[in-house]
Amino acid sequence: MRDLLWLDADALWATAMGDAMPSPLTGTSVLGVDLKTTEGWNPTQRERLGRWLTDAGCVVLGLGQGGEALADACDVVLPERATAAPLLDTIHRAPLACATAMQLLRRSEGVTLEAALHAESLAYASLQAGPEYRRWLGGHRPKPVIVAETGPAVLMARENQRLQLRLNRASRRNAMSVEMRDALLEALALVADDDSIEQVDLDALGPCFSTGGDLDEFGTAPDPVAGHLVRCLALPGRALARCAARVRVHLHGACVGSGIEFPAFAGVVSARADSWFQLPELGFGLIPGAGGCVSIPRRIGRQRTAWMMLSRARVDAYTAHAWGLVDVVREAAP
Repeated sequence: MRDLLWLDADALWATAMGDAMPSPLTGTSVLGVDLKTTEGWNPTQRERLGRWLTDAGCVVLGLGQGGEALADACDVVLPERATAAPLLDTIHRAPLACATAMQLLRRSEGVTLEAALHAESLAYASLQAGPEYRRWLGGHRPKPVIVAETGPAVLMARENQRLQLRLNRASRRNAMSVEMRDALLEALALVADDDSIEQVDLDALGPCFSTGGDLDEFGTAPDPVAGHLVRCLALPGRALARCAARVRVHLHGACVGSGIEFPAFAGVVSARADSWFQLPELGFGLIPGAGGCVSIPRRIGRQRTAWMMLSRARVDAYTAHAWGLVDVVREAAP
């Protein structure tokens, strides 16, 4: 990868003292740091280089062990160079989206949930106007939307102080369409307004919880600015966060994109043993835009979230539980 720059301690220091900040615009999409060579640095050097890496306009990969203070400033830390291959493939396909995603994750640490969600939406809107998303969209062929189910997109049933919510678009793999979004907002508005609802359980019909945003609706918003304003007013994840303490989400099967971004806001997330999780959005030239740049790091940390985004790999239920992405793993039904 011609725009990959691997640096040892001396080369890193020389680059940091130079005039050009690494970014795809200056010919560097990935900055690799050999952490083993930085162990002898003094605290002043580490602090200065840590700030510089935080400001970097590209993905920062740490390699190997050592230099813990500097490792914290990297986006992802890898045990060896060979394990970088799937991440580099994603970066090669969408260097602008990857750089934007990493900058967003760095800057969202320690800020309020509302501020982080606002920043995510603005970054998402910027990428919608960018060349990488436009290239993906130009090659995507939407299919006719056929809904086999009758009734609302989210079924609601109340028994005493408990409210059951159930995603009801199994034929669409419970894709997070505009219809599904509006139904979730309506249900969560009821929860917010009714304190007598003490517990909410949310699950889904069909083979999986949700395969994420409905790709056949991508590109249908009037423009990126309008899309940003809609997310500010009507983001299900924000509504879920406001009543999270009363909500338990029960996952199964595929939980892709917003299919895990949205549930991660809940107070308790359980996953059937056959569940798996994936963040594929960088492959479209986008970032997670359903709140995942906020909800997921607050569960598993910035670096694991960055790895999920850059690798686009599937994460199984037991790994997700070990990380804290889900709170409970349920055995699959016989």
